[in-house]
Amino acid sequence: MPPAPRKTPTMTRAEVRGFIEALATHNPAPETELSFTDPFTLLVAVVLSAQATDLSVNRATATLFKAAPTPAAMIELGVDGVASHIRSIGLWQTKARNVVQLARELVEKHGGQVPRDREALEALPGVGRKTANVVLNVAFGEATMAVDTHIFRLGNRTGLAPGKTPRAVEDQLVARVPPEMLRDAHHWLILHGRYCCKARAPECWRCVAAEWCRYKDKALAPPATRGKRP
Repeated sequence: MPPAPRKTPTMTRAEVRGFIEALATHNPAPETELSFTDPFTLLVAVVLSAQATDLSVNRATATLFKAAPTPAAMIELGVDGVASHIRSIGLWQTKARNVVQLARELVEKHGGQVPRDREALEALPGVGRKTANVVLNVAFGEATMAVDTHIFRLGNRTGLAPGKTPRAVEDQLVARVPPEMLRDAHHWLILHGRYCCKARAPECWRCVAAEWCRYKDKALAPPATRGKRP
């Protein structure tokens, strides 16, 4: 039996601040990589992004949002019409049904507007806590923390916010990240996990926050140069 992986020690609050400030300095104006024009198109894009890349979603919504930029237009387009635009992304059959139904519920229950309320958002088809957090953060400017697979991994690997579940990591981050940095931290951490602190091979040698990371098995040189003499 292989040895159990070593658990990363939890960062101190000073280390958390240093880590987040390093990401902030590197990327002072972070933004979502999903394409959208208003709260409705953002909501649809986030629903479609489950188990799909932002790039693939943006390709699909480029034509979808031209055909149906509003909830009423999305209802008119219908499930088959939505499906014709999103077949390139995962779980497209279920997502097409959810998108049309959530558009219908927005019209029937919310006057065609995306609600600025977590409970109301999570009641919509295809919308869970993570999606609601993204919409509240990006569309309405609230300091929420949406924990996707990247942030979950990063929170545990670095010692920033260890937790056995996404909600546990979320609660740790909300409690430990400096309040004035919390809203943007959502983007900093997702982008850092997506492009640097990767799942299989974290690129620690180019990590701007490595000084504060508590991960014990850092890769401090690119694979091609490891083991070579200077």
